[in-house]
Amino acid sequence: MTPTDRVLNASLYFAPVLYLLADVLYALNGWSDPTAGAVHVLAATAYGFLLVRALAWTGGVTGAVLLVVGMLGLAGNVGYGFNTIHVSLGDTDLVDATGAATIIKPLGLFFPLTLLIIAWVLRRQPVAAALVGVAGLAWPVAHIANIAWLAVLVNVLLVAGFALCAMRGVSRAAAPDPATASPSPRTP
Repeated sequence: MTPTDRVLNASLYFAPVLYLLADVLYALNGWSDPTAGAVHVLAATAYGFLLVRALAWTGGVTGAVLLVVGMLGLAGNVGYGFNTIHVSLGDTDLVDATGAATIIKPLGLFFPLTLLIIAWVLRRQPVAAALVGVAGLAWPVAHIANIAWLAVLVNVLLVAGFALCAMRGVSRAAAPDPATASPSPRTP
């Protein structure tokens, strides 16, 4: 295993745990807590490493879609963390602003979509896929409506789902992409 593989595999633990910490801080201190915002930025960035790991589990069209959606989701997720820091300093909340600031909203929605695509990629690991998929569905409910306990629960599901992936060593062979699979030979 290369050092790069070790970092990417470790991201299956540290990205969801960091985000769990961010949402626990939000739950305890409110949605404009600067410390939570800083941890949020670090956690969102850590999910970039997890995205790279998940890309190794798939290919073809699914991989291309995951790459595009994941990068957009990463940008939106980091943006929301910085927005929290700005709000904590008394600056304008981009969520309530108009004009160019509205870009944060659609970008933010790409993050839970990324989780749903990863759940699809993990479909041959049904428990991990279910945990990540449910978290992806509940993510926007928890974070748009600012339901702190649900946000924490969503991240607990992600910690469990991605820890299962790390412990089981999910590989590309465990979740093949039908778009890249070779056709089975025909028998006469």
